Amino acid sequence: MRVIFFGSGPFGLPSLQQLTRHHEVALVVTQPDRPAGRKRTLQMTPIGAFAGENGLEIIKPENVNVEKIRDQIHEVRADAFVVIAFGQKLGPELLGNSFAINLHASLLPKFRGAAPINWAMMHGETTTGVSVITLAQRMDAGDVLASGSTRIDPCETAGELHDRLADLGPALVLEVLQQFEQGKLEPATQDESLVSLAPKMSKEIGTVRFDQPSSQVRARIHGLTPWPGCTVHLGDERLKLLRVKDHEDRDSDSEPGVLLDDCTIACGSGRLELLSVQASGGKAMTFQAYLQGHQVPPGARFTSK
Repeated sequence: MRVIFFGSGPFGLPSLQQLTRHHEVALVVTQPDRPAGRKRTLQMTPIGAFAGENGLEIIKPENVNVEKIRDQIHEVRADAFVVIAFGQKLGPELLGNSFAINLHASLLPKFRGAAPINWAMMHGETTTGVSVITLAQRMDAGDVLASGSTRIDPCETAGELHDRLADLGPALVLEVLQQFEQGKLEPATQDESLVSLAPKMSKEIGTVRFDQPSSQVRARIHGLTPWPGCTVHLGDERLKLLRVKDHEDRDSDSEPGVLLDDCTIACGSGRLELLSVQASGGKAMTFQAYLQGHQVPPGARFTSK
């Protein structure tokens, strides 16, 4: 099939790579280069970089819906649009009657929105997945054409789950395109009564409260990692919590947030073991390595920002 790929973030990379092997990717549409890093050097999106390295035709519009860009896309006469983590909404005039699908990182209708992986983890979900849906003018509300699920490992972070879910996408996208070619699609309407939202992440939410059960504390910390990160205070120090382990079967009489004799932290129920942390301006390290360089006695208290 002749396909136009709309994408910007790394979530779509595995799918684009497979599309180039099985179909004709006639055009790649991605976000413009943006300043990044301390020097604010212009940087291509991951999709743009891949397209450039592999000789794919590429455009980088600020607004994909302006008439000039719409005409350029329509001139390609594609059989299908594949949209994955693009960052712009495709309007009705651009879509027209085109067959257009989107790969979304949740088992819809759960977690519609910009950050489904993070919010699924922070809500304590034990299973998540990806869905291939038709494009709709309401956010992530299209019919479900295919889905795949996976268990959330209690030890993994949102960044790690992101990469695993991205790798689930290609097979589903190719399956849906094949079914479309063969006229075998069976769209399923989403149950609106089961909808939940996953709004865009912000730095302001990047902390945790220890007065909750240790499993909830762990889920939030991992759901915030790597961005925006989970930062707490330990006295005058700011410490980013990167990876933890919860011990629900080990309660403590101490106040939530207190460091105990065994180097775990008291929670509303259960205890939390810190595995990996990062001090301000420092590198990631084990919590034991951090303790060797800092005077943190039992009884010290961790607090949210």
